[in-house]
Amino acid sequence: MKKKFTLEIVAPCSENFDKMIPNLTGSFCNSCMKNVIDLSKKSNSEVAKFIAENKDQNICARLKTTQLEEEFVYNETFKLNNFKYVAVAASILLASNVSGQEKESVKTEISADSSRYLVGKVTSSQNSFENVIVTMKGKLLEAKTNQPFNRKVFSNLTLSVNGSSKKVKINSKTGYFSIPIIILNDTGQLEITIQGPNYYLSKTILFRGKDIEENVLLKDIIISEEELSNAVIMILGGLGINYLPEKKSWDI
Repeated sequence: MKKKFTLEIVAPCSENFDKMIPNLTGSFCNSCMKNVIDLSKKSNSEVAKFIAENKDQNICARLKTTQLEEEFVYNETFKLNNFKYVAVAASILLASNVSGQEKESVKTEISADSSRYLVGKVTSSQNSFENVIVTMKGKLLEAKTNQPFNRKVFSNLTLSVNGSSKKVKINSKTGYFSIPIIILNDTGQLEITIQGPNYYLSKTILFRGKDIEENVLLKDIIISEEELSNAVIMILGGLGINYLPEKKSWDI
């Protein structure tokens, strides 16, 4: 049976997630002495699986605010606790195996005309693209002023590229960054992610091949303050699960 639900955090927590003690599932909060599960980077199916496995637990979690607007689905399975059903199934399987063994096997001889087949080296006509490792250098600048962002408002910003776990800190005073990246030599776009304590912005930027010289890609990232301010904001707190009523269909 499919279960549909939404998530909510009624009383958001003001603790700084980045100052907590990291662990395999999230971070440990010394203030409330609880483990905060980081669900912000998980897909909908991963979140649904986690909830299905921990639905009876008291969960403190970190989410993207957009996840509060999502509808999640998981399949609720029921286990057969009655031994007699298991015994019947086992008996049927055993009988099936015995009857199968009693049947005589039929030998089939297959002949093939070897002249109809070719022997040789197999080649592929698909194009292969070589990965290129370069260093991307530039500045994160605000679109209207063409200056670095206000470091008091947007502090501790980091940059990652193309989904890599490698993150570098953006200089809060100058906006400068330098990060090694891997790109395909036939592409002209990069997926950049800018993160802060409460910000998460992912977008695609374009570049030209001539921007790369001696394995260095010179590329500034220019975005508006409004875009970064409206970026996905992380939220912490006790996780609430709202199960949605099943839709009934009526035969006419």
